[in-house]
Amino acid sequence: QVQLVESGGGFVQTGDSLRLSCTASGLTEEYFAVGWFRQTPEKEREIISCFSFGDGSIYYEDSVKGRFTISGDKGKSIVHLQMDGLTPSDTADYYCATAEYYYCSPYGSYGSQPRYWGQGTQVTVSS
Repeated sequence: QVQLVESGGGFVQTGDSLRLSCTASGLTEEYFAVGWFRQTPEKEREIISCFSFGDGSIYYEDSVKGRFTISGDKGKSIVHLQMDGLTPSDTADYYCATAEYYYCSPYGSYGSQPRYWGQGTQVTVSS
């Protein structure tokens, strides 16, 4: 059984940084990538970044490009999301997710729909 646990959220001020971590268990050879998503009450959950364990392919949604950095290590079953230059528009609940045959490319994620989700970690950025 795959389980994902996010950590690292918090309350920060504009311009500050946070490092989110997604720690996974139960990943087998059929798991190729992990995605980071965020959701607010006003907006549906959206993918903001993903990381491919195999070839290291990375995707960033335009609003986080240049400010967020994703990295990962399948051997350690962990994916980090370094978030710099945070603004109030980054305030959201952040989730990591994966599935068997879920892939990541520089253009986005593809393959299976995310099936396993963490419980989420809250990020609040004050102005």
